[in-house]
Amino acid sequence: MSIPFIDLKAQYARVAGPVGAGLDAVLKSGAFINGPDVARIEKRLAEYVGVRHAVGCASGTDALMISLMALGVGPGDAVFCPPFTFMSTAEVAALLGATPVFVDIDTASFNMNAEALERAVRAVETDDASIHPLPAHDGKLTPKAVIPVDLFGQLADYERILPIAKAHGLAIVEDAAQAFGATMELNGKTRKAGSFGKIACTSFFPAKPLGCYGDGGMCFTDDDAMLELLLSIRVHGQGTNKYENVRLGVTGRLDTMQAAVLLAKMDIFDDEVRLRQEVVRRYGDLLGSIPGLTLPTIGTGRMSVFAQYCILAESSEHRAQLLERLTAAGVPSSIYYPVPLHLQPVFAHLGYAAGSMPGSEDASSRVFSIPMHPYLTMAVQKEIAAALAG
Repeated sequence: MSIPFIDLKAQYARVAGPVGAGLDAVLKSGAFINGPDVARIEKRLAEYVGVRHAVGCASGTDALMISLMALGVGPGDAVFCPPFTFMSTAEVAALLGATPVFVDIDTASFNMNAEALERAVRAVETDDASIHPLPAHDGKLTPKAVIPVDLFGQLADYERILPIAKAHGLAIVEDAAQAFGATMELNGKTRKAGSFGKIACTSFFPAKPLGCYGDGGMCFTDDDAMLELLLSIRVHGQGTNKYENVRLGVTGRLDTMQAAVLLAKMDIFDDEVRLRQEVVRRYGDLLGSIPGLTLPTIGTGRMSVFAQYCILAESSEHRAQLLERLTAAGVPSSIYYPVPLHLQPVFAHLGYAAGSMPGSEDASSRVFSIPMHPYLTMAVQKEIAAALAG
């Protein structure tokens, strides 16, 4: 029997009845665009996250794009983001004509290094690349926004990022695409992913901790003015009706059928998060004694939802050996992410040199992921551990 990397079939077996009923109701209603289930899931997830407003979007990338558009990001603006993440984080800034300024990661958490962010902002403010590596640019850049990514299911270092952003007038757009449901303790309160920054975004891509059966995403905000902008931009910049267009926008609505799927999945979501913690504890017991493996580190006061279970090998050669063992044993694996964004061909014009983001480059050369989902059994985890141990 093959081992799935993410077992969506096991999850579907658990929610098939409610999902089917929800989809059938949408089909019978004919309300395929902005049907009642969209408003229901927006309300439910806003309450879950602990913010006043949620706006469903067609994808996590659309959520990021719409957010930056609502903030007025454009040419001449610097948007700070980590290079060790998926393409969309920096892509949306570039598509709007802004300049991505890459900020290296903390290799223990894989998330943005707050000290590096402080240096990067000062470098842009003074146009001094001796403080922090800067991208090639024409004219002076204006620090506009920062997109901390809650990578692999763990919240970024908001305890330090929030005051840095405030001090420099940066809008925070939280990229919680991989971390819906994650928590951290901040100022004596437990806060959930999606509650940080001017706007927060998440993705409902099927492989995410809360995934739908296609593309989907959501923006979260406590700001009434931002809510109005988000609602307008996601439907062609509409005004009082869909034939009044007061600004440029996109087609970025959440599909009603995907909303129905998400409503059904939310009924089991907290239990799935609990099951993920059990899987992670078992991995720690099984893999902790294998030489050369650095297992995921979760910060104090944080709870990760482990969108991926990412391990660091000793070297790229060691990783290759481990991946060969896994393949030989029929265990699927993946590399998140083999090439950091500052070295991607599409961003070559920014002029970042190899070695400019050492933490991200080191992680890319050694990281790999093994199966991770709520329905992993101890028996399968033992097989994976045996394969890694050789």
